[in-house]
Amino acid sequence: MIRAGIIGGSGYTGGELLRLLHFHPEVEVTQITSREHAGRYIHIVHPNMRGVSKLKFIHPDAVETCDVLFLCLPHKTSAKYIEHYAGLAPKIVDLSADFRLNSTEAYEKWYGEPHPAPEWLNKFVYGLPEQNRDQLTGADYASGVGCNATTVNLALFPLVQSGLLDRAFIEVKVGSSEGGNTVNAGSHHPIRSGAVRTYKATGHRHKAEVEMILGTDTQIDFAVTAIEMVRGIHLLSHCYLNETVEEKNIWKIYRSAYRDEPFVRLVSGRIGLHRLPEPRVVAGTNFCDIGFELDDDGQHLVLVASLDNLGKGAAGSAVQSMNLMFELDETAGLQFPGIYP
Repeated sequence: MIRAGIIGGSGYTGGELLRLLHFHPEVEVTQITSREHAGRYIHIVHPNMRGVSKLKFIHPDAVETCDVLFLCLPHKTSAKYIEHYAGLAPKIVDLSADFRLNSTEAYEKWYGEPHPAPEWLNKFVYGLPEQNRDQLTGADYASGVGCNATTVNLALFPLVQSGLLDRAFIEVKVGSSEGGNTVNAGSHHPIRSGAVRTYKATGHRHKAEVEMILGTDTQIDFAVTAIEMVRGIHLLSHCYLNETVEEKNIWKIYRSAYRDEPFVRLVSGRIGLHRLPEPRVVAGTNFCDIGFELDDDGQHLVLVASLDNLGKGAAGSAVQSMNLMFELDETAGLQFPGIYP
């Protein structure tokens, strides 16, 4: 049994990791940390775990050696203490942005300061299995992924790879859990409720991950808007192609890219209520649903994609990466299909 520890386990991502790993057939969570809640049962913070787990939070200073550590810490924290954590576990999955990018120059450009541990940057594999499965298999260190970036990368990669995409304009709508569990002025209920608030029209930091995965040859712009939703991301992308195509060509491109991917589903139907992806359908899952509609001119393609920002956009991808790192069944612990309605 793999002994796992969660550092910074009182947040939403830590709670999601705990839920997923508790039902993983090969993993036991032996320790989970919280400075504020040390000594308390985890269900005080994660009420869905009441009667499921008797685990208590411990102080970070009390962490013991284990087989894998998941770091769910604020950005710019993991890198400062990476030597310490590496001494506690041979394998680490860091869910912050500290080790996502592949160059110190890109990190400084997007995060506004030099990387705190540049010598560690190239030791981490970017934790998106659909792109880095071979590198993640047997790896010791994996980064988390940006939830918005993951939605963009999975939705657009087949088009970019095919050479068809000329330019894309993307609107990413997100739920409130993307902001974490720390209270701020924007999360105050009278302000957040009913909101349709674009809070990053240009220059979102997750674009660094998009450029890293999709390259910079194709112009891809996206804005992020907060809407009345707790979990989930909804992407709508106006894609302009460099040649006229038929719908069957788009199907061929996406089926070729994702036919063997266990957590990417193509959703583009002509009948039924859910003809295109919807965040509610993937809530609590590790799925990313992708669909499309092709305009009559054959060059304007509208892509729609949805995933759970706490699932495939964070904890789900982290567990999927861990499975590869230990060379387990990639889908282990991630088969939950969600609930409906």
